[in-house]
Amino acid sequence: MNEKRSPRIILIGRSTAGKTTLCQRIAKEDLNYHKTQTVQIRNETMIDTPGEYLERRYFRGALMVTAADADIIVLVQDATEPGSMFPPAYSSTFAKPCVGVITKADLATQEQLVRAEKYLNNAGAEEIYTVSSVTGEGVDDLVRRLGFQ
Repeated sequence: MNEKRSPRIILIGRSTAGKTTLCQRIAKEDLNYHKTQTVQIRNETMIDTPGEYLERRYFRGALMVTAADADIIVLVQDATEPGSMFPPAYSSTFAKPCVGVITKADLATQEQLVRAEKYLNNAGAEEIYTVSSVTGEGVDDLVRRLGFQ
């Protein structure tokens, strides 16, 4: 009997972008912030990475190696962040489907949301979802896209 497994995703983004909080929301766990120090696999489906892996160029190779175990790349951009760490066409590094997620929608202005979307488009995200892990806004659509039940 073949049982279909959920896809495995890797979340990549700056420190405090909301990767861990988003994982907690998707997993329907209590939101409890803690700094991710190492790669963590949550529920066998989500690879939560430290922001430093993106922020420090010498760690980016670790992201590429870790992403080998993922089916979908998820680039996480904090809507309130005035800049982005994602280089142009960053998603092409992985040769896998890439979804962009704008976090902290509940704290952002419309201008900030538009800017965050531009950053993710430039990074090569094929689809972009705007979410708030605190209010739950947009999370159900993202969960469906990622193939989680």
